[in-house]
Amino acid sequence: MHPNIVILAGGVSSRMKKSAEHSIGVEPSLLREAQVKSKAMLGVGNGSRPFLDYLLFNVDQAGYRNLVIVVSESDNSIREYYKREQAARQFKQLSISYAVQPIPVGRTKPLGTADALLRALQSMPSWKGQSFTVCNSDNLYSRNALRLLLDDDHEHALIDYDRAGLQFNQERIAQFAVTKKDSQGFLMDIIEKPTEEEIRGAADRHGRIGVSMNIFKCSYDSILPYLESAPLHPVRGEKELPVAVRTLTAEHPRSVYTLPLSEHVIDLTSFGDIPAVKEYLAKEFPQFPTRRDLENL
Repeated sequence: MHPNIVILAGGVSSRMKKSAEHSIGVEPSLLREAQVKSKAMLGVGNGSRPFLDYLLFNVDQAGYRNLVIVVSESDNSIREYYKREQAARQFKQLSISYAVQPIPVGRTKPLGTADALLRALQSMPSWKGQSFTVCNSDNLYSRNALRLLLDDDHEHALIDYDRAGLQFNQERIAQFAVTKKDSQGFLMDIIEKPTEEEIRGAADRHGRIGVSMNIFKCSYDSILPYLESAPLHPVRGEKELPVAVRTLTAEHPRSVYTLPLSEHVIDLTSFGDIPAVKEYLAKEFPQFPTRRDLENL
């Protein structure tokens, strides 16, 4: 086990910013934050604790110790927050470092999740020969999911969420990438924006359909060349981590194992997600300290 994890927070949160512009009757403080901060830093938790605090809490509780957060060159909110003594004290078992994902000249946003992970690995040459987990910053993955990947002994793995266990509306669920596995549970394909036919074709012999929520375990040495060679998506113009994983799988069959899990994943993609996120955090983390509590520790 190598207790290493990368959290991808280098995006410009364009969907969050766009949805915030058209929101009515929301807290002015959150509207202001949505325009200048990473969405992971929105104060949706107890006493305006940022969303990312809750993910870091689960990361810590799952047993990870070495954390790289990929941040945008245009947003210092994450680094500034976790440099503060009270925030650092809350996660004193985590060794936190940062990798900056630049925005290339002529673009308005970075080059995507494969590029973000590449930046993280280039900043951590000491991880060569080791494994790590990588996940989004706008999903609250459970301690169970995080621990499953940490404990798994396959070189590469992903959490294969049961589509039926997700509590989003059907229109949203239909947009999630589905996974195709062989009879032994090894990944054969990740299908982004699947058609109805592709969704049906992804069902296993029990009718279960797996969904990828972009949380993977990878070998540093094995995944690196696929990040370096990841192509730009023809429509989105980004280098995407699932494409790198899919290419690895195509060239090395039975190299990525899928870990089945049936549970909901809290998602903070747009401003409309905030009420449900706040309700969940208040229910599941009732004793989580506020920012003021931390300052008084």
